[in-house]
Amino acid sequence: MVKLNCSATQRAWVEIDLAAVAHNVRQLRQSLAPTTALMAVVKADAYGHGAVTIAQTALQQGATWLGVATIMEGLELREAGIEAPILLLGGTYTHEQVRAIAGGALQPTLCSPKQALIFAEALEAMPYPGALPVHLKLDTGMSRLGTSWTEAVEFARLVDCIPNLQIAGIYSHLATADSPDPTVMGLQQSRFDQAIGQIRAAGIAVPCLHLANSAAALADHALHYDMVRVGLAVYGLYPAVHLRGTIELRPVMQVKARITQVKTIPAGMGVSYGYRFMADRETRLAVVGIGYADGVPRNLSGQMTVLVRGQRIPQIGAITMDQLMLDVNQIPDVQEGEVVTLLGQEGHDRISADDWANNLGTISWEILCGFKHRLPRVAIGELS
Repeated sequence: MVKLNCSATQRAWVEIDLAAVAHNVRQLRQSLAPTTALMAVVKADAYGHGAVTIAQTALQQGATWLGVATIMEGLELREAGIEAPILLLGGTYTHEQVRAIAGGALQPTLCSPKQALIFAEALEAMPYPGALPVHLKLDTGMSRLGTSWTEAVEFARLVDCIPNLQIAGIYSHLATADSPDPTVMGLQQSRFDQAIGQIRAAGIAVPCLHLANSAAALADHALHYDMVRVGLAVYGLYPAVHLRGTIELRPVMQVKARITQVKTIPAGMGVSYGYRFMADRETRLAVVGIGYADGVPRNLSGQMTVLVRGQRIPQIGAITMDQLMLDVNQIPDVQEGEVVTLLGQEGHDRISADDWANNLGTISWEILCGFKHRLPRVAIGELS
């Protein structure tokens, strides 16, 4: 991530407010009991924000764990000199993957007895000192990765008997934590508690329990256990409308681009591919150097506004691979080189990832993760 303002040389870029990251992590940390650890989930390049810089900032502000989805994501953090515990949330199943996990000092998720036996076999064949810390994943109703909660005791017994594996944690994932109806979440928590009770009754020690994602961490302190796994809230967005205001979060990402040409087209002229927009009057038009190859969804064509000089300006015509067009009649003196804010704050107005997501019928997670890496990430904001 560029830590100087390189935007003067760029057609388009993503600004990452590190002060907002620091603020969000501090707010999250203050909402937890002192004995509850905070994991910052930085998978998918920290939801498009830049994994290494976000991880470093989060750890400086009170997070003590990091979560990733893939081995390569974990190794990238290690290569940057990060020594904090890193949980690998995704499934792995080959000897090569086990060697990479062990070599990178990552803590893998074990999802099944079969996977545990593969890990045991792979570790026996390599010079790995001691036992590899692992986290057991229980499926309490997500129907994704994990062993059924009804088979948790047998699973834990198997892993506990393997000398080169050490149970460092047991966790599950909530399917409906962002719903205002807590029924399913309560059922999953009950299943989790039953499974953990049975494991402990079998004499198996469980050092760390974790269940809550961002939504659950904000919704109910009873879901915090020994650690919470927080992704979206680190980046300043709320997982659901009813959770807004639980703590104060500040959006981290802004997306900006420059106007590359300004022109006037006559009434009756079409704009962009397919002539989705036909000018009904003489129109002052601005071309902006950003498009769907950068992560601006083409389905937003004609459905979005941007901020120019703090004013809402409509986008017109089809969004193209590298460019989009604006109707700037209300700012007739706009010039090439002026900055357009696609996501973020300008003046008293803000356009958020939630706005785009609501327009497209999707979720803000997808919007944040969609910005491509030909858009440089520019770090802004001083850490206090």
